[in-house]
Order: sequence, then structure tokens, then C-alpha cells
Amino acid sequence: MRGRGGARGNRAPSAPWSRLKPVDLDPLESMGLPSKGDSRLLDFKTQERYYTKIVERYMTFCSDAGERDELLRRFASLDISSNSNAGLPAKSFSGTPPLDPNTPSMAPATIPSNTKGLSDVLAALRKLREGIVASKRADDFAIQVYLFCIRLSVLVKHPESYHPAILHLLRRIQPLHTMTSVEKSEVVGYLILDTACRRNNLAEAFAIRYKYRLRDAKVDGVLDALAHDNYIEFNRLKKRVDGHKAKLLEYAEEGMRKHLLKCFGRTYLSVDLNFLEICADSKWANLTAEDGVGWELDGEKVVIRKVKAR
Repeated sequence: MRGRGGARGNRAPSAPWSRLKPVDLDPLESMGLPSKGDSRLLDFKTQERYYTKIVERYMTFCSDAGERDELLRRFASLDISSNSNAGLPAKSFSGTPPLDPNTPSMAPATIPSNTKGLSDVLAALRKLREGIVASKRADDFAIQVYLFCIRLSVLVKHPESYHPAILHLLRRIQPLHTMTSVEKSEVVGYLILDTACRRNNLAEAFAIRYKYRLRDAKVDGVLDALAHDNYIEFNRLKKRVDGHKAKLLEYAEEGMRKHLLKCFGRTYLSVDLNFLEICADSKWANLTAEDGVGWELDGEKVVIRKVKAR
């Protein structure tokens, strides 16, 4: 005779959860932010395993893109301008993009499906950086993580990720565990260009260059071009620097080009169309649509001002 709650025959009672499918947890999303109480990333070994998964996901994202142009398009399709609360990056490269951001050379409101992998990587890097900061880690691994984060965030133009990472690397990690001279010059160069181009603070950019004794002819040339509002030289240097620095120069590009157009407006009555397009590094259609140029096009001549008859 079976007692209440007993099993029929020799069968064990079925577990109440046995019919549920096991939950598929994303290894990057399974970790929480240390600032929100998740302490798993305070362990050094856990940090290293998590970083390996981040790199694997990034390489998968790059291999899925396949062709260079498609990879560029996916980088550019992230939009940083909104959703700052999510802690994820977003927005729009010149030169061939490195598949590995560790080779020196975006928080989206709506994440396109083909860029979600990159958004997940950026969110995971934030968690890992928090774990490194909270555990006060300063060694080769910490430098490697921060360099990876800075390079990737620069490529997707997400200053909320790369700017604090640069400051922590230079102010907290570097005094305790020295970077190589090449790595230090690279990071300082990013900080100088970000200060001059995005934050539009040339005085501070020159001060940073003096503080860290940076010797980089291309960075010096960019600062000189910005100080003299020389868009021709600025644009020439933008094509010569590596892809990471070129992304930082994009912050100042629009303002420099508009200053050039104002100089044309104050200096010339008319110019050849080809000359204008070469100087502005932009086609006539883009100048009128994006830069608000209201001059008249007369064949191959651009009429800037008409002389009023007396």
C-alpha cells in the first residue's frame, strides 16, 4: 500500500523542474558589474578567463563580418549619441582596420543585430575594468586589458570608455607597473588628440604633451594645424596617421572644414569647383547638403559673391 506522497512502485517522484529547458546564459552577460555587488570579477583567475571569452567574442565578430568594407560598416553603424545609461558604447575609419585592436595602428539606443556582438564586448570590458580597479590590480594583464579597451573604444568613438581608461592607465597603473615606451607613447598620443579634437582644449593638449615628454611628429603636426586653423595640413595628416588616431581627428574635422569654407567666403568672389573640392576634401553635393554651402554653381565655377553694380 502506498502512503500519501509515495511513489508508484519503485519509481522516484519526478522533480518539479525537470521539464524546464536549461537556460542558455551568455558567458559575457552572466557576469555582473562589481559596482552593483557582483564580486566574482575581483578574482584574478576569473578576470583572465573572462578576458579570454571577450577576445574570442571579438574575433568572432570580426570573422563574421568577412570583408573589410563590411567590417568598417559594422563599426560605423553603432551610434554613441544616446542611451548613456546602459553603459554600452555606440557610433561611427580610415585606413585598413586591424582585426585585433591590440595592433597599434560605440551605447546604442537600438543595436543592429550584426553589431550586437561588438556591443556585448564593450559592455563586458566595462565589467572587467571595474573588476581590475576594485581589486587594485596593476600588472601586465591589467595593461593588456586596458590597451585592448582603449583601442577598441577609440575605433568606435566612445569616449565614455576610452577616456577614463586612459586616465586610469596613466595615473594608477603606470606608476606601479611600467608600460613599454611604445605603449606609453601610443596612449599619451590618444589623450592629446582627444583633448585637442574632441574636447577642443588646445592649451591642455600642449600641457599634456609637455608633461609626458611625448615626441611624435604627427601629433605635433596635428596640434600645429589646429592652432593655425590649417585644414589642408590637418587633412593631409589625417590620411597619414594610423586608423585609431584618424578616428580621434574626426571630432575636429567638421569644425576645421567649416572654418576653411568661411575663409573662402571672405576671400574669393568665385573659385574653380575642382579647386574647392580638393581643398575641402569633399564633393559639391556633400558641401551643399552637409555643410550648408549656399553658393551658386555655374558650370565648373562656384560663384561665392556677386559684385553689386553701382
